[in-house]
Amino acid sequence: MSQIILPAVWLILFLVGLPQLSETVYTPALPEIALALNVAQSLVEYTLTIYLFGFALGTLFWGRLSDRFGRKPCILAGLFIFMVGCIGCYCAGSINWLLSSRFIQAFGGSIGSVLGQAVCRDSFHGPALGKVYAAIASALAIYPAVGPVIGGVISEHFGWPSIFLLLIVFAILLSVTVSVLLPETHHADNRQAVQIKKVIACLLRDKRVIGLGLIVGGCNGLSFSYYAEGSFYLIKLLGLSPSQYGLGFIPIALSTVSGGLLSRKLHGKFTSQKIMDCGLLIILAGSGVFSALILLSNLVTFSNTMLIITTIGTQMIMMFGVCMATSNALAVALVDYKWCVGTASSLFGFFYYCIVSLLTLGMGLLHNGTLLPMPLYFLAISGFMVLVSKKLGSVAMSTILAKPG
Repeated sequence: MSQIILPAVWLILFLVGLPQLSETVYTPALPEIALALNVAQSLVEYTLTIYLFGFALGTLFWGRLSDRFGRKPCILAGLFIFMVGCIGCYCAGSINWLLSSRFIQAFGGSIGSVLGQAVCRDSFHGPALGKVYAAIASALAIYPAVGPVIGGVISEHFGWPSIFLLLIVFAILLSVTVSVLLPETHHADNRQAVQIKKVIACLLRDKRVIGLGLIVGGCNGLSFSYYAEGSFYLIKLLGLSPSQYGLGFIPIALSTVSGGLLSRKLHGKFTSQKIMDCGLLIILAGSGVFSALILLSNLVTFSNTMLIITTIGTQMIMMFGVCMATSNALAVALVDYKWCVGTASSLFGFFYYCIVSLLTLGMGLLHNGTLLPMPLYFLAISGFMVLVSKKLGSVAMSTILAKPG
């Protein structure tokens, strides 16, 4: 029997981090892009919306394809498509060209999330799998901090197209590394056909899965709406430079990691549902304080420094709760779908990334060049998620009461 070669965890972290990096690294340059392409700021925000929609479709596509042909060839194909999208973004001379290229970039880059996690499920089991996912969670908190810092510096000193050159270089290095070091983890004798219509029907009938998908989509919608609107908010309205804006993500990332650590600690005493509910209430509190202070600033004059501290501070509170809520929602969403976990994960990811895409579209539509839309929008999303969670608790209780004995 041939010896099983496990993939390097550090390589999985780079794969999973690729879409996170490409989502966030160019956000400090959004005001500059709007100026360079001579378009409305809201149109530039839609480059994040189209990215998330392309990502959602890619999530649906690559999972199914890799179940049939293996993980490694699909990862390499996705990286190639990602590079084509990056080249298009670098050469973009119009907003339509940039939007199209961002869609292509996201469709290819989605392999990082979908197939990075699939490689984990193929290769690690039991406590080892838990340790790898813990490392992934930490990495996913770090990338959104590192991305805007790097992007802010590059945008300020070399211009926004250079950001996409960096992503091309990253993708080339990752492709070479995958080709040489990543073993195929989904072997032919383990590949089984799953009827996708049957899985879709099961998921659509499962109110708990739908509710948890709304919560995961809402949490990520808050994050990406901040990436989309925050650069205009803090750079154009409150006077930060792109590099200063990027540095503001460091305390937010530290708060996100802290939320994950607290969540792990609470698992010994509370259920995932309880921890998720706690996270959602923290998000609601953060968005409530954010909205109240911005509304108050219309009556009492606050300095720009005070408003910047308010914005980043309340975002830290919200991201602390987002990490608690998202990690626990994902942990329990598909526990009853082990018989089709690959296909179910793809469909679930497609569902909540469509929600994220719609929420960032909403943020763009509400953009009016003032401070009010973002905090009020966040408060509305937070309140909706709390209501969904309460409904989930009622559904769970009804299920328990309906069981005989």
